[in-house]
Amino acid sequence: MKVVILAGGLGTRLSEETQFRPKPMVEIGGKPILWHIMKIYAAHGFCDFVICLGYKGAVIKDYFLNYHYLHSDITIEPAKGTVTCHQEEVEDWRVTLVDTGLETQTGGRLLRAARYLDDQPFMMTYGDGVADVDIGKLVAFHKQQGLAATVTAGHAPGRFGALMLGENDRVDQFREKVVSEGAWVNAGFFVLEPKVLSYIAGDQEPFEFNPLSALARDQQLAAFRHAGFWQPMDTLREKNQLEALWQSENPPWKVWS
Repeated sequence: MKVVILAGGLGTRLSEETQFRPKPMVEIGGKPILWHIMKIYAAHGFCDFVICLGYKGAVIKDYFLNYHYLHSDITIEPAKGTVTCHQEEVEDWRVTLVDTGLETQTGGRLLRAARYLDDQPFMMTYGDGVADVDIGKLVAFHKQQGLAATVTAGHAPGRFGALMLGENDRVDQFREKVVSEGAWVNAGFFVLEPKVLSYIAGDQEPFEFNPLSALARDQQLAAFRHAGFWQPMDTLREKNQLEALWQSENPPWKVWS
């Protein structure tokens, strides 16, 4: 199953860092938060990524084009014109980088990436949040529910979209940014069937508004309740919090060895 990562936003609330690079490339512990997100999925065996680019997408392209060299010791012999990599560990990833437009909204980015999804179920998340979600259990839950979409529900401050949860882990209603502290909220980490794309009108459709609301209204949106760690990185304060956690003995989202 492929993993779509939305990595094209402007990141205006983190302008101290995003003036020069896209938010997914802001580093935690010397590695882009995008790398941390990919490591979470890879730890559960999901290594085929489709990354939706927009703002400063060339920075992300350069990172992956040079990934082999950036993560290796290298020997350069100028007279021979050769570069030798001495790499003990290689990430067994497949990464497709898709230019999805500078002004495109989140739903539109999914539509633009659809040609790389092979009309198969896929996962999707945002390029600025980490969690200790059990991805294997998430996928199994989605298959058991048999609905068009599953969203991971987590707990977070009140600026996130509220999930009005009903019986049998169905989402009865989705309301964006009208939620009190401690409510269940959209934490990303979706599992989606191809028919979800038909809920998206075009480039200017935020996935979090009409599409999710319509899926909830149609009783086609399930909620995978995650009571563990989840933290987005929208502000410098949150970036610093994640950095402090990474420097601690056991970073809570580090599910890989």
